[in-house]
Amino acid sequence: MAACLVAVQKRLPPVTNDTHSSRSQIENFQCSGHPDPMMISIFIIVAAIAIIALTERSVEHLPFAVAALLFNAALLLLFLADVERAVLLSGMLAVAIAGISIVKFNHSALKLTVSDLPLAFAGTVPFFVLQYPRMMLGILAGSVLFVFASGTVLLYAAGSPIPVASRILLFIPALIGFAKASASKDAELLRRTLTQGRCFYATFMASLVDPDCWRQFGGLALSDIANEPLPLREATPARSACSPDIIVIQHESVFDPRIFGLPIEPVVEAFLSPPDGESGRLNVDIFGGGSWQSEFSLLTGLSSASFGSSAYYLFKKGAGRFHSSLPRSLASLGYKTTLISSCRRGFLSYDKFYGSIGIDERIFVDELPPPFDARRFEATNSDAMFLDAVVDAHTKGIADDLAPRFLYALTNFNHGPHHRQLVPSGQFERERAFAMASFPDVGYAEYYARLAETATAWRSLRARLASSFPGRPVLIVHYGDHQPVLTKQIDRQLKRPGDGRRPFGTFYAIEALNIPHFSPGRGPDLDIAFLGTVALQRAGIALDPIFATRASLLDDCREAYFASTSERKRRFHRTLVDMGLIDLMPNARQAR
Repeated sequence: MAACLVAVQKRLPPVTNDTHSSRSQIENFQCSGHPDPMMISIFIIVAAIAIIALTERSVEHLPFAVAALLFNAALLLLFLADVERAVLLSGMLAVAIAGISIVKFNHSALKLTVSDLPLAFAGTVPFFVLQYPRMMLGILAGSVLFVFASGTVLLYAAGSPIPVASRILLFIPALIGFAKASASKDAELLRRTLTQGRCFYATFMASLVDPDCWRQFGGLALSDIANEPLPLREATPARSACSPDIIVIQHESVFDPRIFGLPIEPVVEAFLSPPDGESGRLNVDIFGGGSWQSEFSLLTGLSSASFGSSAYYLFKKGAGRFHSSLPRSLASLGYKTTLISSCRRGFLSYDKFYGSIGIDERIFVDELPPPFDARRFEATNSDAMFLDAVVDAHTKGIADDLAPRFLYALTNFNHGPHHRQLVPSGQFERERAFAMASFPDVGYAEYYARLAETATAWRSLRARLASSFPGRPVLIVHYGDHQPVLTKQIDRQLKRPGDGRRPFGTFYAIEALNIPHFSPGRGPDLDIAFLGTVALQRAGIALDPIFATRASLLDDCREAYFASTSERKRRFHRTLVDMGLIDLMPNARQAR
């Protein structure tokens, strides 16, 4: 393709009109002793390929990246008429895509695909501005630079124009070449390497021609599904006539430092591994961000990873598609279901999605009543402040209605970046010093100080729950939704033995108040898709046939769900689809 561009440009005579000979700026340069257009074109093409090679960090996938680069250049050539600007802009676009993908990868351990683009219009941009101001400022500066550079190229880098017919002749082989490259095994492998830190441009271009990446704009695709359904188990009866309240708390970006061999203090240990509770390691689908994927897995009992490139998009596209869920099952047993989120109502599609899976009351941080101050809270997202308001709302709800409650609370305190000091100076300084002595990094010290504040606040609030309604049974589940970005640095510096699953490990803890049959102790390692089912088992309430069947998969899948090769799991998914409990069609039905 590159040779064709240069050859055509060399053979074609200058375009003339009736009065004056039209000479390009490149020709003017030639007249004044500058290199000829052919040499400039060759230099531009070689430089663009070299830059792509550096950003891709992969020799085996470089041919696909070059095919994509030349296809984009040929496409731009249709409109710009000269090779120089087409190749320059194609190279600049490739570098911009790779840069954005690298930024995303550093904050989520996943590369950029076309399926990420709609999220920019789903309420995530204001959230990222608040949480990662430096990153967003860098993206803004880069965007301004890209626009300025593109404008400069368009105005001042024009080369010798090529007739329309020749441009079309160049575009056809470029299109054929890119199509063949897209159908190759290398392109197929690119679509499965979203967690590898290379091929940033090639992966995005591969997603452009991947039907599954575009399917989210219509229906959903479930990857681990069999052809034959799995017969459902019979419902499991309750172990007690009394239904306990179930409180589930998702702790933002909280992981157990012991996963990396780092020590913890007694207060933090009692939070992560309560002596009178059950606790263990929790395997999740995400790293660094995308908390809603953990929320989805906990509440639906499904892995977000099963939906491929749509996983990051499930809250926006999944509303009305999932008709079996933890809150819906509890509501059928007479529970009142409530969500209290530390995000505002407009974030993503929280309100719509949670309503569709059976959470009737949805309270967002901008709706919590005084004395809670949302603006003051959002300066730090303090767990002490938020959890106190959560318990206030829960207590008021019980006073108004004695029916059993399901409460799901979403915190945001320990979200990165951790170079910002949210724990005020003079507070938890001993804990900060303990962390620095364990691992001398200010980001980790800030993480640990926030974790210590959360653990201290939780100890007080648990005591408050026990004293507010003495004798009322309560099951409390709390867990970390994903690791923060800083654990990449911890892993690099500690140089621990390789473990591909370590970045996806957090913690879970289950505690009980006034539940006689609850047995504390070390719990099994769990996948987050099973955590809701285990909570129902520990609460001793009835399991409907769906949850009873899912509970039977625990022995098959153990600590994995999506990564499990269990054929029974795949058949179970077929059953859910055949029963209409998962809607994969382009137009989702209304929740029922």
